[in-house]
Amino acid sequence: MDDLFPVVETPAGRVRGLANAGVGVFRGIPYGEDTGGAWRWQPPRAKAPWTGLRDAFTPGPASPQVPSPATNEYAQLIHFDRTTADGGMGEDCLSLNVWTPLVAGPARPVIVVIHGGGYAIGSGNAPMYDGAQMAARHDVVVVSLCHRLGAFGFLGLAGERFGAAGHCGLLDLVLALEWVRDAIGAFGGDAGRVTIIGQSGGGWKVGALMAMPAAVGLFHRAVVQSGSWPTFLERDEAAALAERLLGEIGVVAGDTAALLAPDFVPVLAAQARVMALAFQPVLDPEALPDHPYAPAAIARSAHVPLIVSTTLEDAGLFFDSFDLTEADYADLIARRWPDHAAAITALYAGLGATPYLRYARLVTDAGFRRFAHEQLDARGAAPTWAYRWDWPSPAWDGRFGAAHAIDVSASLANPRDALIGAGTAVGRHLADALSARLAAFAATGTPQTPCLPDWPVWTPAARETLILDAAPRIEADPDAAMRRFWAAMPRPSSLLG
Repeated sequence: MDDLFPVVETPAGRVRGLANAGVGVFRGIPYGEDTGGAWRWQPPRAKAPWTGLRDAFTPGPASPQVPSPATNEYAQLIHFDRTTADGGMGEDCLSLNVWTPLVAGPARPVIVVIHGGGYAIGSGNAPMYDGAQMAARHDVVVVSLCHRLGAFGFLGLAGERFGAAGHCGLLDLVLALEWVRDAIGAFGGDAGRVTIIGQSGGGWKVGALMAMPAAVGLFHRAVVQSGSWPTFLERDEAAALAERLLGEIGVVAGDTAALLAPDFVPVLAAQARVMALAFQPVLDPEALPDHPYAPAAIARSAHVPLIVSTTLEDAGLFFDSFDLTEADYADLIARRWPDHAAAITALYAGLGATPYLRYARLVTDAGFRRFAHEQLDARGAAPTWAYRWDWPSPAWDGRFGAAHAIDVSASLANPRDALIGAGTAVGRHLADALSARLAAFAATGTPQTPCLPDWPVWTPAARETLILDAAPRIEADPDAAMRRFWAAMPRPSSLLG
C-alpha cells in the first residue's frame, strides 16, 4: 500500500483510500448497485466490477429518511438530527467504510458495525461509528455500512414482483456481509473472524441476522447493545401499512410505473405522514421465516458467541422532559401501572438522584432490560456474556445518567465523544476497557484480555454481569428484585415497557 494513498484491489475493482496515523481509511465503497427506480423494493445486486481506480475518500449516501429532530439536549449530543452525516441521502445507498491498520501482519479480526436508528433513520457514516481509533489501538479491521431504511427497505407490498420488499433492507445487510467475506482479506481482515455489533436499532438488525438462514456463516460473533428481541410484522399487518402508504402517495396498488418513478421524495413524504417507525421487517417463508425469539431462530445462531448489554437508564433518551417533579413521577406511575403503583414506588424508592433518573431506570427495567434478560435466558448454554453500563454521562452536569447510546463510541475506543466526557479520565478508562474486551471477543470469541479481570460467561443460574462504572466490577444477578418484578408483569410491546 502507498504511504499516503493506499490502494486495495477488491473483487469489483481497485479503490484508493487515505492514510492517517497508520490507519487506512476507505469511505463510500459500493457493495451494491443503485436501488432506485426500477430496482426499488427489489433484492440488492452486488456492485458490478469497474475499471480504473475508484477514490474512496468520502462517504456514500444514506438511505432516504427524515431524521428525527433533536428535541432534547441528549438527542442533540448524539446528533439525531445529523444521522446522514456527510454523504447526503439517496437510493444509491449501498456503500460501506473500512478502517484498517497499515502495518503488515497476520489477518486481523473484523468488526462490522450496524448502525442504530430503529429501522427508519441513521447511517454508518455517523461520527459515532468512526473506526479509526479501534483499528489503531486494537489491531482490528472495522467496517460500517449503509442500507435501505423505512419504507424503502421494509414495505409489505403484495405481488410476485415485490416479494422481497418487506425485508430488502435486511437483504442489504446480507449482501454487505458477503462483500466482507469476499473482499476483506484485501484490507488485511480475516473473513473467518467477523463480529457484527449493533446498538439500539443496530441491535435489532443483529438479532434479525441471527435469525436469517441466508446470514448463517457470514459472521462468527455478535454483540447486541440496548436492542434485544426485535419484532417483525406479520404479512397482513405489513400489507395494511403498505396500503396506507400507497394511499398517501396517491398510487393504486397495480400502478407499477408510478411506484417506480425516479423521484423518491413522494415515497419519503408519504412515509413521514404514515409514521416512519411503523416500517419493520416482514416475515417471509424463505428469507425471514421466524421471529428472533422463536426456537428455530435461536437454534440457528446458538453456535455464535454473543454479548448482550443495556445501560442503566436506557429509556431516558426517549422522554420529552428531564425536569420531572416528585408529583410528576408519582402521576406517571399511577397512570401507566395503576394496579401496581404502590409496589413500583416502593421498589424504586431512594434510587436515582432525580425523579427523571428514577423513572428512566424503572422504564428501562420494564422494557430494555427485560428484553435483554429474555434474550440471555433463551441462550441457555450457548456462549454468552452480559454487561450493563452504569457510569452516568458527565454531559449537562450528569442530568441524563447512563442513557441510551452512551456506550457506542466507547465500544470503538473513542473517548473524545461528548457523551463520555470528551476525554475525562473515567471516560477514557471505560472506553479502553470496553473496546479492549470487544477486540478480544472479535479475535477469539471470548471477551477476556490478559490485563483485565475475568468476565464470566453468563448462565441462567449465576447471571453474572459486567458492570461498567467508575470502578468496573462483576455482579451476580444485579437488581434481582426488579428483574423478578418485571418478569411477572404482562410482556410489553416495546423496549419502552
